[in-house]
Amino acid sequence: MSKYGKEILIGVIPVVIAFLAFIGLNVVPVLFMSVIVAALFLMNRARTGAGMGATADRKAKSRTPSYLTFDDIGGQDRAKHELKEALDFLIKHEEIKKLGIRPLKGILLEGPPGTGKTLMAKAAAHYTNSVFVSASGSEFVEMYVGVGASRVRDLFKDARSRAQKEGKDSAIVFIDEIDVIGGKRAGGQHREYDQTLNQLLTEMDGIHTAETPRILIMAATNRKEMLDSALLRPGRFDRHITVDLPDRKGRMHILNIHAKNKPLAEEVLLDRVADETFQFSGAQLESVMNEAAIYALRDGLEIIGQKHLSLAVDKVMLGEKSDRESTREEKERVAYHELGHAIAAELLNPGSVSQVALSPRGQALGYVRHNPQKEQYLYTKEYIESKIMVALGGAVAEEMFYGGRSTGSRNDFEQAINMVKTMMDAGLTRLGIIDREMTTKEELMKENAAIMEDLTRRTRELLERHRTVFIQSLDILMGEETLSGDQFRHMLQEQTGLLHESA
Repeated sequence: MSKYGKEILIGVIPVVIAFLAFIGLNVVPVLFMSVIVAALFLMNRARTGAGMGATADRKAKSRTPSYLTFDDIGGQDRAKHELKEALDFLIKHEEIKKLGIRPLKGILLEGPPGTGKTLMAKAAAHYTNSVFVSASGSEFVEMYVGVGASRVRDLFKDARSRAQKEGKDSAIVFIDEIDVIGGKRAGGQHREYDQTLNQLLTEMDGIHTAETPRILIMAATNRKEMLDSALLRPGRFDRHITVDLPDRKGRMHILNIHAKNKPLAEEVLLDRVADETFQFSGAQLESVMNEAAIYALRDGLEIIGQKHLSLAVDKVMLGEKSDRESTREEKERVAYHELGHAIAAELLNPGSVSQVALSPRGQALGYVRHNPQKEQYLYTKEYIESKIMVALGGAVAEEMFYGGRSTGSRNDFEQAINMVKTMMDAGLTRLGIIDREMTTKEELMKENAAIMEDLTRRTRELLERHRTVFIQSLDILMGEETLSGDQFRHMLQEQTGLLHESA
């Protein structure tokens, strides 16, 4: 109840009692019941206040980060350097004052899930010796109007009071998944989200960098494009730091961090695991090390071997092995499908196939394991086309031997279509350099169909020349359920040699 509501109630109750007495009613029972109701109300309020206090204490404790430094975070050297530079403005007061630098108010961490954005925020609190108060964007979302805005006010108030209580000069307010409350505002609508965002903007504008304790707001998102422009402007989130997927050096650092408490066999090569985990996030790499330890436990061993790490990579990438039983006809179709991928991959990128397997994993009934690839961040048209042809190889192989496709090609087609989109956005198609908003959907669909049709034709011609490899590989794959890369390459090289001789 608001302050004014209480005052009105206090004023109305005596008037009502006086009126009842004036008209001749006995007001003693009314007075007696009023006292009882007031007493119950005060008792309930006292219990609720105590409960809220305990809840607040629990939240405060849960928000206090464990001891974490930047050295405990691997694979983000550039992002850590940029963040430390921004945090120095919070620490080196005299130096920045001489140069007339305004300390930063907000830092936005953006990047894919699992790359360590929350860890970096906690490390920032330790680096600056600040109070750390955190919340998730979903905590501010309520069906009742005004609740989210009130929680934003309480969050900043809590940060200031805790900093003063603990005698610290600064506090860091961290909001995870800020896109939940910081999304672009729709015109003409008055939503609870908008009120919460407006309150957040007001609090950020009210941060005075000269006062003590100093407040720095940090936020994390993997959907920066959804954030409102008012939130991203200078003076609010002054720095936007990208926390991206780690490169090979970063992956090696992360693996070493998570291997410290795990007994590894002498023959284990973490370099090889770093090569095999291209495009893995830090969270996925931690899961690889954990799953490898679980596999060692299943085998009754006290040390983790290379095979356990290899199985762990497959599990994180594809899922756990399934115990689904398939019919022989279905297994044959899956075998042809996977061989189509493998043959296309080996012919277009020699030495790339590590293993062809029929063992179901996750939702996949079979898979082709590829050898580690080189770190590559720029792609040519020819390279993307070769990747699309590898993705189409499974469906084309099914058409060659069964005259039609199956639902097993769905994920392959999704990958192929995404790669075609990349080509279009990079101006590598016949449409040239385009803006999707200025190009009709029909034009895009027509170009997509033309590219897919051309690459499907080229893939079919490529695989038809090696039809006998399918037949030879099928018997081994059906019997042993796995075909090593060396076995597969040997058969492919024999067939390629016969083709050259006949030519």
